[in-house]
Amino acid sequence: MGTRGETSAAEARWERLAPGVARRRMPGWDETIGAIAGRTGVLVVDTGATVRAGAEIRQEVTELFGLPVTHIALTHPHFDHVLGTAAFPDVQVYGAVGLDDLMLRERDAMRDTAVRHGVDPAEAAEAAGLLVLPHHLVSGDIALDLDGDGAGQQVLLANVGPGHTAHDLAVLAVGRDGAPDILFCGDLVEESGEPQAGRDALPHAWPAALDRLLALGGEDALYVPGHGAVVDAGFVRRQRDELAARFGVA
Repeated sequence: MGTRGETSAAEARWERLAPGVARRRMPGWDETIGAIAGRTGVLVVDTGATVRAGAEIRQEVTELFGLPVTHIALTHPHFDHVLGTAAFPDVQVYGAVGLDDLMLRERDAMRDTAVRHGVDPAEAAEAAGLLVLPHHLVSGDIALDLDGDGAGQQVLLANVGPGHTAHDLAVLAVGRDGAPDILFCGDLVEESGEPQAGRDALPHAWPAALDRLLALGGEDALYVPGHGAVVDAGFVRRQRDELAARFGVA
């Protein structure tokens, strides 16, 4: 931490959303990384595009909260959200059901996509070679008690896809002491640009995935996009309607 009156580099990079909840917008691809702290450990949402980025995230989260990273939730299988996971040894990793098989199948394609988007080829090869698959697969909802005693930070992992991909996971940090619920949406929601529908998107199902997000977070939650500024339920609803019109979904 910095000396009195100073702000550390980590504090300057991370946006505090509520007590024990923060996020960082990474350079390069503007992907959001989330952090949700209990009393004994931290859950990190997504891990960045390289092992080096993941190591920086781990160091900064530990500095911010004074706690180890104990859990990781991967919102979807794109390179900028998952290739840093190898920097977190001995951590329990969660993802939507089927994510493990897809990542294993698409390991080389993820590496090549990362390089096409500007990742150094050696770093992309390192991350692909060390690729970490989820240990726990979420088919519906999984409730996590980060402290294991029923009195700590509660987190809900929800398989709300398909939409942006076939394996979209949302992460809800349940608000405490009057703080709002905070919902990490992955790339189902984007604020800094039009939502990107690549070859692995399922456009016909995407609006329904946003309906599930809205049901999960409600009107008062803060919604954290995969890219861009934090938004509210009204923004998510408008994006849902725009996607429905764009893809001709009733």
